[in-house]
Amino acid sequence: VLIIDGKRLLQSIPIIEYIDETYQIQPRLLPDDPYQRYQVARLISEIIASGIQPLQNLKVLKRVGEDKKTEWAHDFVKAGLGAVEKALEESAGQYCVGDQISIADCCLVPQLYNARLYDVDLTAYPIMSAIGERLNELPAFKEAHPNRQFDCPDEEKIKS
Repeated sequence: VLIIDGKRLLQSIPIIEYIDETYQIQPRLLPDDPYQRYQVARLISEIIASGIQPLQNLKVLKRVGEDKKTEWAHDFVKAGLGAVEKALEESAGQYCVGDQISIADCCLVPQLYNARLYDVDLTAYPIMSAIGERLNELPAFKEAHPNRQFDCPDEEKIKS
């Protein structure tokens, strides 16, 4: 939950869209061009946020059972990343949609992190792997790394 001006905002994608549209901080995370906006917010981000991430959520994996959770997450991550890679064939530049960072890039980086947690071979996804490497070199993405978050286990934390 994020509270802005007394308004409770839920879910990552709608929160990012709200901030982008309300505050118009540069660079914008949602392109002005309607088709690029579709590629970003309605396709790539949606594949990741709805099609992959929920299926590797810890609550879901606990229900699957300890013996099957890695296989389960691995299979769904691979299928979803294949769909993202296909979309990137049309939209990618330096980043997911052209040469400007977008909401899709904000979704991609943590998904690649999760893919590595489940030992997904990323060589089958050269476009997204290259984009992920470029993004991980940027200060904002370094600061937002999962191992820098307040709820990261101490043994995994990146020391500043």
